[in-house]
Amino acid sequence: MLGLSFRRLIPLLATGLAVPLLVSCASYVARPISPAYTAGALESRTLSEPRLASFIAMASPTHAGGVAVWDISTLTLAALYYHPDVDISRNRLALAQAGVVTARQVPNPSLSVAPGNGILASEAPSPLTIGFLINFIVETFGKREIRTDQAKNLVDAARQDLATAAWQIRSGVRTALLDLWASEGRLRLARKRLVLQEQIVALLERRFTAGDASALDVARERINLSQVTLAARDAERQAGQARARLGAAIGVPARAVEQVTVSLVTFDQPPTVPDVRDISEGGLRRRALLERSDVLGLLADYDASQMGLRLEIAKQYPNLTVGPGYAFDRGDNLYNFELTLDLPIFNRNQGPISEAEARRREAASRFVALQAKVIGEIDKAVASYRGAVRTVTTADALLQSQLSRRRQLDRAFQMGEVDRLAPLTADLEQEVVQLARYEAVVQQREAMAELEDALQRSLFDAGDSFMKLPETQTGRPDILDTMSPVSPK
Repeated sequence: MLGLSFRRLIPLLATGLAVPLLVSCASYVARPISPAYTAGALESRTLSEPRLASFIAMASPTHAGGVAVWDISTLTLAALYYHPDVDISRNRLALAQAGVVTARQVPNPSLSVAPGNGILASEAPSPLTIGFLINFIVETFGKREIRTDQAKNLVDAARQDLATAAWQIRSGVRTALLDLWASEGRLRLARKRLVLQEQIVALLERRFTAGDASALDVARERINLSQVTLAARDAERQAGQARARLGAAIGVPARAVEQVTVSLVTFDQPPTVPDVRDISEGGLRRRALLERSDVLGLLADYDASQMGLRLEIAKQYPNLTVGPGYAFDRGDNLYNFELTLDLPIFNRNQGPISEAEARRREAASRFVALQAKVIGEIDKAVASYRGAVRTVTTADALLQSQLSRRRQLDRAFQMGEVDRLAPLTADLEQEVVQLARYEAVVQQREAMAELEDALQRSLFDAGDSFMKLPETQTGRPDILDTMSPVSPK
């Protein structure tokens, strides 16, 4: 009768074991990506989207009423809202955070059930024999805590990678805006030079008709006119490319940039650059070497490699498997207790320990290499900036000399000592010097951009508020959330 009751108990016991396995289980929902849908969503992006305006208002309360003129700060915020690299870094951070959950998990016990009939050679079949054994894994020497610390270090590294991605996006926006500013300045100067060159050619053609100028003089100025015309067209091409690059840096189509007013005033009169000595030798240099997001990210990677080595050393000592059990055998209730552990006879985890040591050395080498790279970037940027400042100073002196000569020619022309061609030629020479000075100023602004990237410090706008990027997407839905779920077959 007792054996029969156990037979009836088996289905109930199986059901009781299955329930906790099914409760709170995650279910899979397919979300296939439609290339046509994602392409259409990217093509339809604009800078007038209400959710973008809300995002900018939260980050910059001065723009709570909307953005009328887009400058480097607001365009950077738009890029942080739209650019896909931000989503990639955020998802990597989410993956690292999920790794902490995994590292903290306590290993599940295992259950062994062994039903059957015991048959002896000299006896009839016995009643039902059934046994249960539950195995609990006891991790020793703090393995779970070490594993959790390693996962937390990887979260810190992913968080710094997100900050690095934010800076790189800002750098792309600034570079595109600087290219746009430079090309529009070249176009403006080329058009002024084109007007002067056309006037000179028209004057020489009239003189040639009157016999007062040679064909060689006219041909030379016509060639110059052709070159200036081509230079103006090339500047127009560069401006168009810069607008397209700006759209790509933001994460919107080029036409979205063309539909708004973009301000480039910050490049005309940028804020004062910090003392170059402080950059090359002082606190700003030290701050970059210690606090740049990529430096902090590699430091967190190194800490994770340290925890990885500690974990592999702890694995020299085996975990314990504790197994309390119960068996019903031919009418007898049997209780047993098993203790299992691996015997470190053939190895003491030397291979994984050596690999972890090598990974730690590699992480240390990458960290030192990055600091050396930062030093090189700062030194190069400082040298470029100093040289560009000297070039601008020289160009200013040449321009002042040309302006003085132009005033002298004005007086000579008013007194009738020279004809109309002389002041026109002087104006053309002045525009050539003006263009040379403008190119020197462009180089100085580019050197400032190098300083920005080397220091990870804003020099063209108010500050580094964009570096405090939210770790989760705000406002714009994630791409998977916009996909229609499909039930698995």
